Amino acid sequence: MVEKSIKRIYTFLIFMFLYAPIIVLIIFSFNNSKSRGVWNGFTLKWYIELFKDREILKALYNTLLIAISSSIISTILGTFAAIGIYNMNGIFKKIILNLNYLPVLNPDILTAVSLMALFRFSKLEFGLFTMLLSHITFCVPYVILSILPKLKQMNIYLYEAAMDLGATPFYALRKVIIPQIMPGIITGGLMAFTLSIDDFVISFFNTGHGVSNLSIAIYSMARRGINPVINALSTLMFISMLILLFTINKRNDKDLIEGGR
Repeated sequence: MVEKSIKRIYTFLIFMFLYAPIIVLIIFSFNNSKSRGVWNGFTLKWYIELFKDREILKALYNTLLIAISSSIISTILGTFAAIGIYNMNGIFKKIILNLNYLPVLNPDILTAVSLMALFRFSKLEFGLFTMLLSHITFCVPYVILSILPKLKQMNIYLYEAAMDLGATPFYALRKVIIPQIMPGIITGGLMAFTLSIDDFVISFFNTGHGVSNLSIAIYSMARRGINPVINALSTLMFISMLILLFTINKRNDKDLIEGGR
């Protein structure tokens, strides 16, 4: 009994430590004062100001555009890459896997500078396109690592059985392989989306004049003080991500129940 109580208290403290800053941020998004340490009454003015701030809305638009585009493209590339890697054998497979680990283990600053040098060498104009390319490069390895475990759990004879029954390779891939690894694909896509929204270093080094995402915009504000509008925006983004996660988890639970039947 005592051991269970200690475990519960320990778990509560861990989650409190993780979520206390977010709770404080949400509370102070309704603060009537610009101060982040003094409560001065309840207000919704920062939410109203958010939709009037063109700089923040433009940065949010760029952030979502890059995040959605890079997550979709990197998920597609990562899915086919993971299937290809899974079907490899021998030393070549180990080499490819180790090469895939490198971008994950590399410091962000190294990846950012390397991509910047590549884009300059290729004489690409820095802007939204180069930022998109850098985010895709950054996210693909994470998608591959999310899908490979699902491929290892899959019955290796399903694909061969579909081919024996007359399915074309593409039809077997679409109707047999993809549904089996769909949880890994969704996880990889969500991870790519989250990493893209959160990224600062790679975006900062590979953007152009007048093009910024939220992380760059917030960094620019830090010199003159963070606008409380950011608290309101962060709250809305946090709630949106919670709704998205609950929706996906509910759908996965429904699929498991239907699969069990």
